[in-house]
This record gives sequence, structure tokens and C-alpha cells, in this order.
Amino acid sequence: MPSYEASPIEGRHREAVDRAAALARDFAPDLSSVLLTQYPDAETLDLYRPGESDVALTAAVNRAVAAAFREAGAEVFVQVADRASFRRWMDGRPDTPESRLAWRARGKLLRGAAALEALSLDPGPPRPRAAPQGASTLSPADRLMRAFAGEDDRAFRDLAETLIGEGRQGVLGLAIRKVEERYGEEAAEDLDLELLEMGEGAEVGPSGWAQLVALPVALPADGVPDAKALGDSLAASGVLVEALEVRFLPEWRLPDAFDRLEAVALRQALLRLLDGQEPQGFPAVEPAALMARGFGVLLGVQVDWALPVWEELEAKGLPARPREIAGDEDGPVEETPEEMAYRTRFDGWRMAVSEALDGCVPLALVAPSEVPDEIDDFLGEAGVDTDGIEEIRAFVDTARREVPGEEVVCRPEVVGERLELTLYTRGGTFLDSLSLSPDRLPAPATEMPRLLEVFVPLVRDTPGR
Repeated sequence: MPSYEASPIEGRHREAVDRAAALARDFAPDLSSVLLTQYPDAETLDLYRPGESDVALTAAVNRAVAAAFREAGAEVFVQVADRASFRRWMDGRPDTPESRLAWRARGKLLRGAAALEALSLDPGPPRPRAAPQGASTLSPADRLMRAFAGEDDRAFRDLAETLIGEGRQGVLGLAIRKVEERYGEEAAEDLDLELLEMGEGAEVGPSGWAQLVALPVALPADGVPDAKALGDSLAASGVLVEALEVRFLPEWRLPDAFDRLEAVALRQALLRLLDGQEPQGFPAVEPAALMARGFGVLLGVQVDWALPVWEELEAKGLPARPREIAGDEDGPVEETPEEMAYRTRFDGWRMAVSEALDGCVPLALVAPSEVPDEIDDFLGEAGVDTDGIEEIRAFVDTARREVPGEEVVCRPEVVGERLELTLYTRGGTFLDSLSLSPDRLPAPATEMPRLLEVFVPLVRDTPGR
């Protein structure tokens, strides 16, 4: 185990170093990572932290903090201060401690052995985070079910993360079915949603945390906008806080690709995107294929550079936990000033897009698993009865589960005021049919195809004939 006692300078600053080490040991169990800044000389330290010039003491504190975090199993990141980069960062910003601490050496963060070597620490194997005690004869699916139903959220998340990382979607699916059998459909849906959310984000990427994001867009009737230009517009608009970096793929995706998601597929898509590769399961489509759909989706990855930096932890303590969602009895949850400012900026950008591209309406920047609900909410606000849409969506989803890995298509037929829907595989295998009377439809039968095309491909004739 590396020890900060190895450096002679620390003997002269024992109290400050010991105090930092004790504080780090208190914080480390609640954090997965920490960012330390190394200063090459006293002049650089004084530029970043006016009035301070003891580079040796700062380096000693960094070593002690890093050792404490590694001992707890957290990851240590290091950035090397650079005067030119810092001056560019501060240009136009208020000279406040918050602005100074927000600087990040993007693209140059050190992690793993490189970070420890920069601190003059032995990069030997770290101590893993403590695992639950006691062996279990239960299957992984049963263990996940019990952890989900129990009180130990950490045990659940650790096990689920392991299974997602190992690509064991079959085990996750079995756990969901077991939860449904024992605790009911609603509990199974909650488990599925939690797993999807975990698959969408992970402690990966250049900053240690990244997640998938999607931007569903209501498309104009006279043509599909350029996907790359629209994505670049949001990234350059100033809507996102500086700590977030979004990179969109330059092509459109179909909305129905987001209807049948799995946690493992989402995680693999995230990793491929971070590696600069096309994600599987979300094929790009030509603009012409979207004309009849009414909606398109931009898919991207969001890198979070808001790593907990040691100086801020030391001054302010642990960051506030995410707000708990209040129950109905507590009334609606009020927006924070930060959330309100983001919504105002996003609404301004959306309005500018709509004015520049008549009829084009970006909905919201959401996780991929939220795309169907976001589109349904938009249709509801536009006066479409989404209850009817949900019945048809459930009908299609059931058919898709019967033929995993095959594309399901729909042949709609208007018979009087009724709508007849027949589902096939793309190869022509009949799956199921549904007849809907006018009172079960959100719109007249003749107008339904434009709504159906949002989440299922339509065909004029029976496929394969």
C-alpha cells in the first residue's frame, strides 16, 4: 500500500497532510472518483490558487488523498496545471473560486497507473471496494431479484453492474420475469427501468463518467433537416452547462429503435460510441426513410467533466445528493434555479430552430429509454389521445417479444371507420392482428398511419408476396 510518509517534506507538514488524509478517508466511501491537480512550479500554483506557493506541501497532500481514495477502491484522476490553458479558460469568466475550480484538462486527464506515477505513488493494484460478506448458492438471477426487493441498494447496483458489464442479458431478463412472478408486473417494470438506466450510463470515458443521450425531433413536412447541423447547433448553443460535453452521431435514427431496449445493448452502444464506432441496434437511416414517420432521433454520448475536485471537497464537503422525488402527498417538486435556467436556455434554442426550420420541433434531450414517452407526451400536448397509441404500442411490443432478433412490420387497413392492423415479420411470417373501433382510436382511422409510423414500419402489402 503506498504511503504518504515516504516523502521527507511531509515530516515538516505533518498536521496538514494528516488532516487531508483523514478527510479523504471520510469522503472516499461515498465517491467513486476524485480529481487532483498537480502544479509544476510555484508560479503556476499561485496563478491557480492566489497566495499559495508551497508546491511540495500541495504534492504531499495530493499523495495522501490519492492513497486514501485508492484504499477505499475509488479511482484517482490527475490533471497537470497549465498556465496558458488556464488563462484561456478564465478569459471572460468572473475571477471567482468557482470559475477557477471548474477548469479541467479535457483530453489530458491522467488515470490509472499514469495518474499515480504523476503523484510519485506506486501504481500497484488498488484495493477493490468491499464486497458483501458470505457465499451464496442462489443463481445470479435469484440474487438480483432478492437484492432488488431488499433494502441494500448498494448490493443490488453492484450485482446489476457486474451482470451488465459481463453482457449477461439473459440473466437480467430471467430476473425480471422472476420479479414479475413474485411481486407483480409493476415491480418487474421498475426493475427493467432501473437496469436500462444503469446500461445507459457508466463510469467510463475520458472523464470517468459518460452516458447515452437522445434528441427526438418532430420533423417538418417539407423535408428532413441535416442531422449533423442540428446536433452541432445544440452543442454550440450554450444550452448545456460547461461541465457537459455532448457528441451526436451525424445521422438520424428511427424512433422505433428505442421501443425495445435492453440494458446490455445500451451499455455496448455507449462503449462503442466512446470508441468512435457505430452502435449496434441503432442503425442510421436516410432522410427519405423519415419523411413518412414524422419523427427522427439524434443519438449521442454525453461526457460529464464535473469530477469531484479535491480542493472543492476540502472546502465544501461532499456534493449534495440528487433530490429525492417527492410523493403526491408532498405536492410537486419545485425546479432548482439551475434546472430553470437550463429549461429557459433549451426553450430558447428550440424556438430558434423552429423559426429557422419551419415545423421542426426538438422535444428534449433525454436518455434513450425515455424517447417513446417523450414522443407520446408531445402527441398528447398536440391533442392526440395517447391511450389509443399505448394499446397499439403494447400490441406491437408483444409481437416483437415473440420473434426476438427479427424486424416486425405492420400492414394497416381502413375498413369503414375501423382500423385493421396485421403484424408480420419482414420475411412475411404472420404474427397477429388487431381490429380497432373508432372509440379506441386517438384519431380517425384514415389519419392513423402517420402516428403508427413513429414506432413500427408500415407496409402496403403482405411482405414476401
